[in-house]
Amino acid sequence: MDKTFYFMAGLPRAGSTLLSTLLNQNPRFHSGPSSPVLGAMFALHDNFQTNELYTGYPKPNQVNEMVGSVIKHWYSDVEEEVIFDKNRAWTARVPFIEGYVGQEAKIIVPVRRVDEILTSILTMVHRNTFEEGQPRINFVDEQLVKNNIPISDENRCQYLLTSQGGIVWESLNAVKMGVNEGQSDKFHYVDYNDLVTDPQGELNNIYEFLGEAPFEHTFDGLSNEHREDDLTTYGLGDMHEVHSKLEKTSPDPSEVLPESIIKLYNENKKTLEFWNTEKAVKAHPSPSTFKTQQPNTNQNPYNLFS
Repeated sequence: MDKTFYFMAGLPRAGSTLLSTLLNQNPRFHSGPSSPVLGAMFALHDNFQTNELYTGYPKPNQVNEMVGSVIKHWYSDVEEEVIFDKNRAWTARVPFIEGYVGQEAKIIVPVRRVDEILTSILTMVHRNTFEEGQPRINFVDEQLVKNNIPISDENRCQYLLTSQGGIVWESLNAVKMGVNEGQSDKFHYVDYNDLVTDPQGELNNIYEFLGEAPFEHTFDGLSNEHREDDLTTYGLGDMHEVHSKLEKTSPDPSEVLPESIIKLYNENKKTLEFWNTEKAVKAHPSPSTFKTQQPNTNQNPYNLFS
């Protein structure tokens, strides 16, 4: 049986794991953790395009079949007929879907207020203090240490939000790339707060976007059946935990974020959350062009404040 592939991208801490848990209630659907499929497809594609043996004797049809087969082989053990592949970079690689997978690109894009995303990540970092014997320090502090930057909540947020490699910056940029390429009609944004307050309504909208038959979901006794080894991968043991009851659990940003980060967010909210209006989606610049002050030369490269 041929599989139907849909895709999930979007922002971290915006409900993609929760959404996958809910979608998996549908017996026709399979939605697992973030997958390496896109990276493998891109590496294979890039290998051929830069290989002089191939450029001297190209066989594009065969290459297309090989690259497109990656996703089919990765999910060859999945019985369900509809598969959601999750990778935050899909929004920036729409041609890979339509050119290699050979299906119309339909990408679900979970989004959330950026100050709430930072709050959620910081809350996990505070809760997961590094102890002797753990596989690794959390992925945020790991980067600060690597770049000889003092560990503080302000520096953590600056790295996450404004630095290439920061998970929030990278995710925002991936969505923005797709928007700039005119692909946003293939995106369906799902706001985390809407998903929590009206889950069935949001799921109905997703089914309509996908062209799938509606399905009645339940919202108690939830459990993530595809848990990742978060402690090894992220240094955070609860990165993809799903609470049994559907509710918002993160504290208010004002209780967690440094004042300087709240100020930065408020000054750049429209640019950061460009998905809120179609005009903003097309008009706003890349997240890398935040309105900031120049750092002192003696300060760390992530410090945006004088």
